[in-house]
Amino acid sequence: MSQDHFPADEAIGVNTSPESSFGDIVSTRVSRRGLLKGAAATLAGSVFAATFAGCATLTPRGSTLGFTEVEPGPKPDHAVAPGYRAHVLIRWGDKVLPGAPAFDVRRQTAEAQGMQFGYNCDFTAYAPLPAGSSSSDHGLLWVNHEYTELHMMFPGMDPKTSAETATKEMADVELAAQGASIVEIRKNGGGWQVVEASRYARRISSLNTPIRISGPAAGHARMRTKADPGGSTVIGMLNNCGGGWTPWGTVLSAEENFNMYFAGDFNKTPEARNYKRYGFGTRSRYAYSRFHDRFNVEKEPNEPNRFGWIVEIDPYDPGSVPVKRTALGRFKHEAATVWVNPNGTVTVYSGDDEANDYVYKYVSRGRYDARDRAANRGLLDDGTLYAARFGDDGLVKWLPLVFGQGPLIPANGFASQADVLIETRRAADLLKATPMDRPEDVETSPVTGRTYVILTNNARRKASEVDRANPREANEYGQILELIVPGEGRASDHSVLEHRWEVFLLAGPLEKGGRYGAGTTSAGWTACPDGMAFDSKGRLWIASDQGRAQSKFGIGDGMWATDTTGPGRAVTKFFYRTPTGAEMAGPCFTPDDRTLFVAVQHPASDDPGSTFDRPSTRWPDFRADMPPRPSVVAITKIDGGEIGG
Repeated sequence: MSQDHFPADEAIGVNTSPESSFGDIVSTRVSRRGLLKGAAATLAGSVFAATFAGCATLTPRGSTLGFTEVEPGPKPDHAVAPGYRAHVLIRWGDKVLPGAPAFDVRRQTAEAQGMQFGYNCDFTAYAPLPAGSSSSDHGLLWVNHEYTELHMMFPGMDPKTSAETATKEMADVELAAQGASIVEIRKNGGGWQVVEASRYARRISSLNTPIRISGPAAGHARMRTKADPGGSTVIGMLNNCGGGWTPWGTVLSAEENFNMYFAGDFNKTPEARNYKRYGFGTRSRYAYSRFHDRFNVEKEPNEPNRFGWIVEIDPYDPGSVPVKRTALGRFKHEAATVWVNPNGTVTVYSGDDEANDYVYKYVSRGRYDARDRAANRGLLDDGTLYAARFGDDGLVKWLPLVFGQGPLIPANGFASQADVLIETRRAADLLKATPMDRPEDVETSPVTGRTYVILTNNARRKASEVDRANPREANEYGQILELIVPGEGRASDHSVLEHRWEVFLLAGPLEKGGRYGAGTTSAGWTACPDGMAFDSKGRLWIASDQGRAQSKFGIGDGMWATDTTGPGRAVTKFFYRTPTGAEMAGPCFTPDDRTLFVAVQHPASDDPGSTFDRPSTRWPDFRADMPPRPSVVAITKIDGGEIGG
């Protein structure tokens, strides 16, 4: 999520680590090696050079993607490539639980919202029914609900003062609208519908859903509160942005900008150093602390330590208790992408979405057992978390965040592994991990086994923080990194602690340093990549989040697609455009590649003056009595074929 969706006075934590930035390293490699080469081992050297050639006016050639590109935006309505249908599957306020009332936007209650589809949908995951099958026309859809915007949900609210003027009922509606939804969906006659009164339907709410805490930080003194003296159970999850899907059929949901929910002077707490590193301020953008003591750090100084984790949920068991897996670290998580290594251990990748923060991976100690679903749950409680250091020699080294090793000792304020994980960022600072340009999604190709890391932008980077060859001072556009581990395809070993890396593409307009595959059109360039998904052919689908820069850049947010190998490598094509102001989020495919689900988040947020009463678009209903509504869209091909052609 772009941080410019928040009020300008919101405190944003920025890593001030002096380590070499990713931009520094890119510039060093450009100066040493000329053009950045592509990483596909099957391509000839001439194609490597072509990958980053100027290509503003050429027709895409060599791409396996056969669709015609959609017109750039921004525009009030969404649009998809010709020959495709984009159907709004479920919207904020639609029924989820049996017995949910019809949505009445002017008479909202927390009780009703707790039964209805939440706000600002982000990460989605499709879970086939029955469990363990590859069904592509019947399944469950998991959807994160990241955050809320009171001035877009209620009439007459000013975003500058809503934290002070909101009522308790409004605040509780907001909390109930965050968390996640699980709905059963079925494809009928080529179109998708939500199955009403499903036994699987579920709302996980930030207002009242109990979540168990597990792993090394569970029960630690810094996790205990008045309401939970054992430090083992927390109410709700906050700011769930990205996520992942495990081989044993559970969802991993990633808590991101949790700092923005808490008020009070953190300097008056024992956690002052900790909270400063995570970007805490004294003012929250929400009203929660006025009505719930747990959101006031002066009254409950440990409560924020209970957020910023990866949460595991079983979508097939509506009675199961979600679990926060603390072994995976505490930071502003983007993604939780899981890979089973040749030796059976499991790797989980995640980015920390902050300017100059880090890329992480976790490697389990135990091994995955495809025959014992329940036994695999413990894999995420016992393992090692690593932070990445990228070298200008083209190698990445993974640094273990283990208590007692290197600087992670009592002299530096760490008394246990729990302390290391609660203060993951500070531990990575001391290990001298490489600051990055806002790490977002991290995804691994099911075909090649290569991993792609999105760095969405970093406008805060100063000239003094890059070397002379760095093209990304005040980086507005972002880039995508490619990690190459030993082995190919499913034999790729993501447990190794040193391997190669390359730059896959540099985003932005071609005339301003954007670098793509030869043949990318003037409509095909992208900006501020944010999320990703792979189809079964190994083609990369890229979601963007430009924030309020949509008008400045002249393109709407949406979905771009590209090959990662062959002549179409890094040739990006514009497939789907969101309505104005909306971020593109949560892409996921059905197993047969015939449906692409996407989440359209915060429509109409491009204009600072846009409100419930006077929005810049009323998508998707386009009714005078209805504000814009975040929604999940199901994209299918009109002829019933595979997405992408």
